[in-house]
Order: sequence, then C-alpha cells, then structure tokens
Amino acid sequence: MTVENGVRILAGTMILVSVALVHFHSPWWLLLTAFIGLNLIQSAFTGFCPPTILLRTLGLKNGQGSCAKPESVASSR
Repeated sequence: MTVENGVRILAGTMILVSVALVHFHSPWWLLLTAFIGLNLIQSAFTGFCPPTILLRTLGLKNGQGSCAKPESVASSR
C-alpha cells in the first residue's frame, strides 16, 4: 500500500466516523468533517499533508498515483 492510498483510507474512515458521531451523539461533530475537508483542499494546493508524515513513519512507501503510467511505458517514448 502506498502513502496516497493510506491518506484516502484515513480520510474516508475519519469522515465515516464523524458521520456516525453526528448521528449518535451531537451535530457539533460536523466540525470534524469540515476540518477533514479543509485539510484535503489545502493539501491539494500546497502539497503538504500532515497524515503522510504518520503514514511514512508506519512504513508505507511513496508510489505513483493510481492514474500515472508505469515508468517503463513513460520512459520508452
């Protein structure tokens, strides 16, 4: 698994957890959902994503994005 996939899994899990907390506990948990969304937006513009530090520490490797072509195909052109 790559860091990029780990970030997607982490963000999706946190959003689902916050939705469950809103349903069962308090609507104030929507602030967590908003924070996650804002963090995803700022990481798209700045390239800095705090969860990547944690995921690299846990041993996940950097990889090409899911839409990127393999290096062997790109280098043969």
